[in-house]
Amino acid sequence: MPPTEPGSLVAARPRPGALLRVDGSASVQFGGDRALTFRVAAVGPELTYTGWTWLTGYVLDRRGVATARREIFVRFARLRPAEEPVPPRRAVRVVQPRAQSNRVRTSASVGSNGRAAR
Repeated sequence: MPPTEPGSLVAARPRPGALLRVDGSASVQFGGDRALTFRVAAVGPELTYTGWTWLTGYVLDRRGVATARREIFVRFARLRPAEEPVPPRRAVRVVQPRAQSNRVRTSASVGSNGRAAR
């Protein structure tokens, strides 16, 4: 799919790997708060009705994690490219080096009678 601006329409049929914003303009079933971000896995081999096609892919949440696999029937000319989700920042754990101690470590062995050997 050629690069386009996030608010513009898709210029050609989407290819596998394309990230789309599917809303009510692409199909009435995705209107209002049912719009979704969709990663295309496969595109139907032919158009069933003029300008409509089947897409197989994954619904993504805000962090870009796939939450469901779906097949959707949409007007490809009304699909919009979506922005790549930004993965959450992970906390970085900083490990401090251990401070050297001046203590002397000793070990003692205890014999069978319970007394420490010298």
